[in-house]
Amino acid sequence: MNTNTKMFCGCDNDAFGKPPNVTVCPICMGHPGTLPVPNKEAILKAVKASLALKCTINPECHFDRKHYFYPDLPAGFQISQYDFPLASKGEVSYFVGGTGPKVCAITRLHMENDAGKLTHRGTKTLCDYNRAGTPLMEIVTEPDLRSKEEAVAFAEELRRILVAVNASEADMFKGMMRFDASISLREVGTKKLNPRSEIKNLNSFKALERALDYEEKRLRTLWEETKGPMKGDITVGWMDDEGKTRMLRSKETADDYRYFPEPDIPPLTMAPALLEEIRKSLPELPQQQKAKYVTLGLSQAEATLLIDQPELSEIFSAVYKKTKDAKRASSLVLTQLLGFLNVHEKSVQEGPKAKDMLELMGFIADGTISGNAGKEVLEEMVTTGKNASSIIEAKGMKQISDEGSLEKLVDQAIAANPKAIESYKAGKTAALGAIVGWVMKESKGQANPTKVNEIIMKKIR
Repeated sequence: MNTNTKMFCGCDNDAFGKPPNVTVCPICMGHPGTLPVPNKEAILKAVKASLALKCTINPECHFDRKHYFYPDLPAGFQISQYDFPLASKGEVSYFVGGTGPKVCAITRLHMENDAGKLTHRGTKTLCDYNRAGTPLMEIVTEPDLRSKEEAVAFAEELRRILVAVNASEADMFKGMMRFDASISLREVGTKKLNPRSEIKNLNSFKALERALDYEEKRLRTLWEETKGPMKGDITVGWMDDEGKTRMLRSKETADDYRYFPEPDIPPLTMAPALLEEIRKSLPELPQQQKAKYVTLGLSQAEATLLIDQPELSEIFSAVYKKTKDAKRASSLVLTQLLGFLNVHEKSVQEGPKAKDMLELMGFIADGTISGNAGKEVLEEMVTTGKNASSIIEAKGMKQISDEGSLEKLVDQAIAANPKAIESYKAGKTAALGAIVGWVMKESKGQANPTKVNEIIMKKIR
């Protein structure tokens, strides 16, 4: 979750790129005698995410200790939730390949703290506890997904919702969102859920799809060889470089973890008035946004681009509000801006913000620069991070719109191109291009082409 501090202490929650073991304290390191204090902001964000997933918020919930022993878990237990989770019984609607909607039921959403990170080097293992204590939401689904394509489409929609309500940045490159995917086979026409294989810690949509594809084929081959399904649940790990899974252990049960209520944190009671206030603060969710963009005239692909990248959606919305023209806003944001970002291998976060784009549009609209010059300025905005005004000033790109100056240039152009004038008067309207071109060349592209054309027409009538 994207809170400033960890789940049960005041340590910095942003561990990405930091040296090992610098965002730690006695509480998240599990020192004896320390007491956890729940992060109010994390709880409120989790409530907001639960409501966006159409879950019921349980009026009372409490934290539990989940015991397992591993070097990256300093206390020897994880503070999680079991019998009384924060929320339950929700659903997510999603589309697969343009068809749908399909619905996947949400069993529960509960909160817990993260473990640290282990790095294995030969026979040695290094422990980094920066991430230990980071607030997590674990979202568990019902077995409603019937293919790897459905699983990926559901996971993509889930990510969009979590980002939209600002519960998490869900950046998989930074490890902010991971999947445990359970898969089992059953005979056509039956409803019995056979033993499942749980694939742990998948960190991308592509890995999710590849792992499910591999594990389905492996389980199918095993069924054919043994004349039936597996005898018990198992846990496997996905080896992305090898494109296959490997057996880790038999699946743990709740008894293995020896759950019991966390004695240092009292039960949480959710006031109805607070829940209603959070419900009213919910933003427009991704599917609503997508429908709105399609109604404006954008394609399904364009609308999906926008809901997948909230920063891009913010820029588009600002440009559309200014222009009242969805096609023009799409051209500027999804074609030009996104094109330059892709060419220069930059993310939307690294590019111009909405206010920068509006400033650039203002300069084009008031004639300070031409539309073509605007593309040049936009590319430099992407590559340098500078705003439009400083680029225009530094490059001397201001468009010449002064009528007196333009008249002199047009007179010179007419004098230098008498044959073009003769051709125009003989009916060849395209001949005026030579006059305009001469003016643009002499002015180094800074002459206002609209005004140049107006002056030429006055001169040769």
